[in-house]
Amino acid sequence: MKPITSLFAATAALALLASPAVAQKAMLNVITAGDQNMVDYVKDYLGPIFEKSNPGVSVKSVGTGPGDAGSQKIMEKLVAEKDQKTWDIDVAVIHQKAAGEMVKDGLLAPYVKDVSTGKLATSAATKNALGADVGGYVIPMFSSQTAIAYNSDLVKTPPATYAELEKWAAANPKKFGYNGIKGGMSGVGFVVGWIYANGGTDMDRLMKGPYDKTIEASWDPALARLKEFNKIVVMTPGNAGTLDMLNRGEIVMGPVWVDMFYTWKADGKLPPNVKLKLIGPGMPGQPMYYVIPAKAANGDVAKKFIELATSPAVQAEGIVKKFNWYPGIDANAVKPELD
Repeated sequence: MKPITSLFAATAALALLASPAVAQKAMLNVITAGDQNMVDYVKDYLGPIFEKSNPGVSVKSVGTGPGDAGSQKIMEKLVAEKDQKTWDIDVAVIHQKAAGEMVKDGLLAPYVKDVSTGKLATSAATKNALGADVGGYVIPMFSSQTAIAYNSDLVKTPPATYAELEKWAAANPKKFGYNGIKGGMSGVGFVVGWIYANGGTDMDRLMKGPYDKTIEASWDPALARLKEFNKIVVMTPGNAGTLDMLNRGEIVMGPVWVDMFYTWKADGKLPPNVKLKLIGPGMPGQPMYYVIPAKAANGDVAKKFIELATSPAVQAEGIVKKFNWYPGIDANAVKPELD
């Protein structure tokens, strides 16, 4: 009987190996530039929803850090893998600057035509990223805006323009803080707004591109003024760092992302007296883009993931309600999903 028992055992073992029940799940690698809240959105909200509707898939979310440097790391990884048959990033969330470069270098797939929500990507940013043509390669995850946050108990009449802000900072040294151009995009937004106000270049031309390197020389006086301005302000340790210093009263004014501001308010991490002001001539925001690398190992699953992420229901619940961003798709498609 022993040989029969062994045969049955061997047969059962082979059956288990062949059974779909023990097959490994597909891993969808989602790599995100930006702050930790970007990673949290995928890990805690979007990923679980997708896994529930796609039982054979596990979503892994990894962040590469804030600002353009986070997107640069993603681009460098794709370049390093360029000669490989498949790449291990399935979905990436990147900034505008990187999107234009990655399209030009052939690192991205033109997937928008293949997803049903592609037709809802109607904003100018779906085609133009800082002057670069990205049409067909990107769908915004969200849009957002930078503005000046200030302690209304200590600043009764906040500055309305960059010129007024410059005078206020001179009269109140070390009370204004921002995170420069390397600590996150709220600082970049502040500096770009400074160039809008002081750079001597038509603002519309700067926003819509294409970029013209010959105009950089006209910014020298504005950048020299910014260098002097930086001597009387505080350099904060990032987007969240500006909000944290406002919360602790270490500064009384600084540029922030609108979505982060309202999230911190809702979480009780900012006092009610901290308010927002959009100063003239304006402060830029930018979308973050969903993209699929040209040789993504799970390209078809990646399309399904982005299709879910850019659906009106998820944009309403996740983007607007939970994280206080503006929708990345046409707002008219999202409104019926909102109360």
